[in-house]
Amino acid sequence: MDTSSPRLLVLHALRLSGFLSVEKLVHRTGLTEDQVTEVLTAAAAADEVKERTGRISGWMLMPAGREAHAALLAEELAASGAKAEIERLDEKFVALNEPFKALCTRWQIIGDPETGTPNDHSDAAYDQAVIDDLAAAHPGVLELCGELTAALPRFGRYARDFDAALARVQAGDIKAFAAPMNESYHDAWMELHQDLLSTLARERTAADGH
Repeated sequence: MDTSSPRLLVLHALRLSGFLSVEKLVHRTGLTEDQVTEVLTAAAAADEVKERTGRISGWMLMPAGREAHAALLAEELAASGAKAEIERLDEKFVALNEPFKALCTRWQIIGDPETGTPNDHSDAAYDQAVIDDLAAAHPGVLELCGELTAALPRFGRYARDFDAALARVQAGDIKAFAAPMNESYHDAWMELHQDLLSTLARERTAADGH
């Protein structure tokens, strides 16, 4: 069961994604639409969030929302007593980061990353080899997600997201591997990375990559 407050879950989802509809906030947070709307209404009144309407409608954090979010994260981490464990798991994630980025590069570029050619996904055998390597790395990712969830239940969504993205890749959806803003494996990876940085109020270092 998630022990994070609805307010934290909504602000946190917006911090990680930048811009989300109510529908996507419901999916990301596991809250009901009424709960999400209640949080957004109160946060908008406090100038913490702003709704953008038009061709694409959704919500985004304002500066006051970023401050409120950071304070809520710090309070949650202190109350959980899990800081040391999250720090340990953050180091474990960083150790997995470069190998995962190398997999994404292989998916996107055939040959040397600097001089190779873009992967047009016409070589089924090449793609399958990269997919097989992602599948081989997947249990380690799930293990990390399980340990994070045991420390802070709100990390529980990542295992589901990684599972869903891998299943799509294996079913032939090439965008599910590394395409941005497609609920891809890479999208979930980037959000988990930012989640760890935000949770620990840690600045990105050379070890984190770019």
